[in-house]
Amino acid sequence: MEYINQFIIDFIEILNEMSPYLMLGFFFAGLLKVAFPQKFIDKYLGQKNSKSVLYASLIGVPLPLCSCGVIPTGISFYKSGASKGSSVSFLISTPQTGVDSILVTYSLLGLPFAIIRPFIALFTGFVGGLLTNRVDDSQNEIIDHQEDICCSTEEKKDCECDSNCETKSKKKSKVYTMFKYAFVDFLQDISKWLIIGLLLAAVISVLIPDDFFSSFIGNDFLGMIVILIASIPLYICATSSVPVAAVLLMKGISPGAALVFLMAGPATNAATITVLNKVLGKKTMWAYLISIISGALLFGLLIDNFLPRDWFTLSELHHHMTGHEGHWELPNWLQWGSSITLSLLIANGYLQKYLSSKKVINNPKVKIAKEEVIVSVIGMNCNHCKNSVEKHIGSLKNIEIAEVNLEQKILRMVGQQIDLNKIKKEVESLGFEFKDTI
Repeated sequence: MEYINQFIIDFIEILNEMSPYLMLGFFFAGLLKVAFPQKFIDKYLGQKNSKSVLYASLIGVPLPLCSCGVIPTGISFYKSGASKGSSVSFLISTPQTGVDSILVTYSLLGLPFAIIRPFIALFTGFVGGLLTNRVDDSQNEIIDHQEDICCSTEEKKDCECDSNCETKSKKKSKVYTMFKYAFVDFLQDISKWLIIGLLLAAVISVLIPDDFFSSFIGNDFLGMIVILIASIPLYICATSSVPVAAVLLMKGISPGAALVFLMAGPATNAATITVLNKVLGKKTMWAYLISIISGALLFGLLIDNFLPRDWFTLSELHHHMTGHEGHWELPNWLQWGSSITLSLLIANGYLQKYLSSKKVINNPKVKIAKEEVIVSVIGMNCNHCKNSVEKHIGSLKNIEIAEVNLEQKILRMVGQQIDLNKIKKEVESLGFEFKDTI
């Protein structure tokens, strides 16, 4: 019973410490969504040079994409003409950090970590992109269906597309788009992993003894290797990795090893490695892995050996959990208000998902005199996955409607002479698994 009580207390303390910064981070995420639309991002990733790689890394650092959402987004850039180096740069820098995780890092790990994380994400993304361009000089061969795209030269007059081949829809206000993306779409994407991160941090706090790593491992570099091996296949987003890293620091792990976890945990996972190998090739996959692994170990060693340890001493969280007062903290009303608001938003997200799972995809405006096909697509986990599939399938010739039910993992298409072989090829090139028609 004592463990349960302590678990609840630690969980609430960590949530209260994070939630105000999370809410602010979500707000800035929505702001970025409005300020930097997709066509702005696509514009700077096409050339096979260092400038394009740098742009990709710079764009990726503040973007609040979850670890699964970055895969179809990065592959989508590549399919739209971005170089392999730019795509890998984006895939490395984006999941390591984001505007939301930077603020949460500041709240739990302090200012030095909050500054170092985006810098390292930028550096490793840039180096990874350059390495990819050097070791893999194959051309972008994935765009072999341009004659089937809605905005091809022959079809421009017959379809309503903008300059990015995205079907025009009724525009919502920027304020609506900002808040919907911040507190509905993006929050839904990371809520599951955020909860898992909080639960895992509380469990580690209760069950693992203080100074566990210094007592049982005893060597900072060996601790880094252990954390790296555990992190590479692990699926965790940049924000949810922060409370876990904070508690690991309290249990005796070195700041360098904590950085290794913060880098390798979000940036690598089994799904990303598999997709990279399949879509971009083995050379690119190895360039991606080598960049992250070497960067994590290099910066981990630099932090442990050349920067003062007291820069990375936990303050607020440690004071909360040990019963001592910190030097400064947010007002209780703001912490509790943010935690309650965040909890209600997460609950709303799960309610919307439940209602969506019961909803039958249908568009009453379309008369099904044309062909309608519904297929299963496995591997879609977030709204970025959904949007990517809808965008690329919807842009194909003869496809009038392409809509995804994320909960049911199905894709509904309406059009004429739908070629399932091309649909399968397009879906699989995005990193998803195509199943038979329903």
